[in-house]
Amino acid sequence: MDRTLLPTAGGGECLAALRTVLRAHRVPALAAVLVLVAGTGIGLLTAPLLGHIVDLVIERRGPDALTVPLALLVVVALARGAVAAIGGILVARVGEAVLATTRERFIERALRLPLERVEAAGSGDLVSRVTSDVSMIAKSVRQALPEFTRSALTIVLTLVGLAVLDWRFLLAALLAVPVQILSVRWYLRRAAPVYARHRVATGALQHQLLDSIGGVRTVRAFRLNDPHAALLEDRSAATRDVALRGQFIVTGFFSRLNLAEFIGLAAMLGTGFLLVQNGAVSIGTATAAALYFHSLFNPVNAALYLIDDAQSAGASFARLIGVANLPAEHTSQGGSRAVGGAITVSGLGHAYADGRPVLSGIDLEVGGGERVALVGASGAGKTTLAKVIAGIHSPAGGMISLGGVDVRELGPEGVRRAVTLISQEVHVFAGPLTADLRLAKPDATDEELRHALTTVGALDWAQALPEGLDTVVGEGGHRLTVAQAQHLALARLVLADPPIAILDEATADAGSAGARVLEEAAERALEGRTGVVVAHRLPQAAAADRVVVLDHGRIVETGTHTELVAAGGRYAELWTAWSDSRQDPGERAGTGVVPRPAVDADRGPEVVVR
Repeated sequence: MDRTLLPTAGGGECLAALRTVLRAHRVPALAAVLVLVAGTGIGLLTAPLLGHIVDLVIERRGPDALTVPLALLVVVALARGAVAAIGGILVARVGEAVLATTRERFIERALRLPLERVEAAGSGDLVSRVTSDVSMIAKSVRQALPEFTRSALTIVLTLVGLAVLDWRFLLAALLAVPVQILSVRWYLRRAAPVYARHRVATGALQHQLLDSIGGVRTVRAFRLNDPHAALLEDRSAATRDVALRGQFIVTGFFSRLNLAEFIGLAAMLGTGFLLVQNGAVSIGTATAAALYFHSLFNPVNAALYLIDDAQSAGASFARLIGVANLPAEHTSQGGSRAVGGAITVSGLGHAYADGRPVLSGIDLEVGGGERVALVGASGAGKTTLAKVIAGIHSPAGGMISLGGVDVRELGPEGVRRAVTLISQEVHVFAGPLTADLRLAKPDATDEELRHALTTVGALDWAQALPEGLDTVVGEGGHRLTVAQAQHLALARLVLADPPIAILDEATADAGSAGARVLEEAAERALEGRTGVVVAHRLPQAAAADRVVVLDHGRIVETGTHTELVAAGGRYAELWTAWSDSRQDPGERAGTGVVPRPAVDADRGPEVVVR
């Protein structure tokens, strides 16, 4: 399925954002530029001093006459190095400040984007922006920006120095400029689109890696290894081809710059010869001019070479600003209103793509405190319905009310206060376990944390961790099992205490024994609140107050477990299949196909292929 990627900012938006950020740091930026100008100006004294030494040697002034110029060369070298280092540090600090501001603005807006927008783009797109794009900008800020600033100032002041020696030297040096300008234009026209495509291709590849690795169990269960490998190969090849195209462009760019150097140096030497022959300048002055032009090679090439990094950083910056400039999710004055646990869904419709509805004409009422299980085949619309109720997706039509209040009046913030959604994918944040729990209730006391863990049956294993509840978990810390991570999510639910909770196959990855433990934990966590459970195991549905069966985006059956089994419809078929698989697990022995001890409510008696 084609994804609608998050936007990339245009040139005007990027410049406006850069001006806004720099305006907040204009004093440090001005100080950095002034120090670099001073350092570059000091360094330009080297060529005239060397030219003066040449004249002294030609005039046979003797060794004593060389003492002062040589001493001045040493002083210039030391002063230039010291001032340039200070200027580089100041430039880097300004760059880091700009990077930090941009990154914070990006993160702040990314966290406030409508979840539907993020899901439409895919996690890989957002992850690549916050990782590889930020890294690319950081590299440019720390390495390329100071060097580019020094190079640009050296070029400008060196050209001024050539004009001071003799304006004709400046004209000779400028003969290389048209070739350099044409080279840069040739490069920019080709490089900018290539680097933009490379960032997009990298994001697509990263998203595919996340899909394939994160869903490896599903990939194996449905024998999708070859299709996923083919997708990875295609996206890797696309990324590689774009990168090779970029290298070809860079090679052509530098071959043109070498031609510009040859033209400029030949013109400079020829001009110096003619001026010395006519007595317009001394040999020392011509030497100084040649040294000036030769000293331009490195800064010119560095500045133009850094355009390569600037293109990559610019493409990454545009991707960050594209997200930072997105409008935040709509807020409503009803966001702080307390609502009850009743859910009313009327005429609900939803589609991920035009012409392909996932939900159609859904009418559903869930009473406050009622426990409802959603059952159906894969693709029936269970998860979509759960996400629409939770406010992750906006309905294409119809109406949803929570506690008698229309969700449009509540706004996203109000819906999040009323509904907590727990899926099978639980993220454990890096830090102490207590801090992870307090994400749901920042002011929770230690006693409240222990009560929440006790409620879901997790206190024993939490206290048994190396440092108890203060154990660092998540990335770089103690690794929690799948069941422990789900226990943690259920404890957060207890602490958040919303009137409505939705469990979207929250026990699916825990294994049969672990699933039963988590189902008991979920039962306790749902006490006193309305529960909507996307059932992974049919016993979950059987334990619910009511079962809602979906098929092709529509509700086809609703009632208690007993009523639906007696009715002999779709739910009864699923229950019979599950019961048969439980009663005769050895029937298929020796076939290489083993029935699972639990049946997925989506797919009936699922099998594991060995």
